[in-house]
Amino acid sequence: MSNLPLSLKGLHRDYTIGDGRKLAVLKGVDLEVQPGELVGLLGPSGSGKSSLLHAVGLLEAAPNTRLIIDGEDFAGANDRQRTAARLKKIGFVYQFHHLLPEYTAVGNVAVPLRILGRPRKESEARARELLTALGLGERLDHQPAQLSGGEQQRVAIARALANKPRLLLADEPTGNLDPETSTQVFGALKTIVKAQGVGALIATHNLELARHMDRVVKLVDGVLVPLDVHATV
Repeated sequence: MSNLPLSLKGLHRDYTIGDGRKLAVLKGVDLEVQPGELVGLLGPSGSGKSSLLHAVGLLEAAPNTRLIIDGEDFAGANDRQRTAARLKKIGFVYQFHHLLPEYTAVGNVAVPLRILGRPRKESEARARELLTALGLGERLDHQPAQLSGGEQQRVAIARALANKPRLLLADEPTGNLDPETSTQVFGALKTIVKAQGVGALIATHNLELARHMDRVVKLVDGVLVPLDVHATV
């Protein structure tokens, strides 16, 4: 069995629309993500990007699908198994950081470690290590309101990586930032993903950002196709 960060084969998703008809959104999606690889996920609104991320992120069941994360098959996993795996194997970064306002940067990053029962000292040491690697060594004790938008998103990235996941899922992680800050945040994300050997699947509408990823795929009529963004106008 593959122990890649992600090996997915045959993912289908149908949704019932207003008149009771079935709408096929994903029609057999196949995808592998290698350690340290950043894969860009493109597709227009309604193409199924969120459905794909939800399935891969174990936020919903994926029956009749080969879904292997870090060597473990989750095709028939129940809610409890999926919840445990999300804590240990998968990191999530969203467009909005969702930081806890009363916690410092270190406190926010330490939260997932504390949920897993790690000692406070160990959790905070890991948080400081990640934040420093992301260029926030002088902001460790600042609360979110004292940080810029780009700094807050770096804290969110550090939090997603706190439990040393094998797979990082990001949905428009720089979509709420100005172009210059977006470039800086993505550069920090790319550096730490490479350094820690995490596989990353990043949904974005930003073609310029996609050009800095290792590989880009696009959802077209329910399946993934490779995309050469350097040839895309």
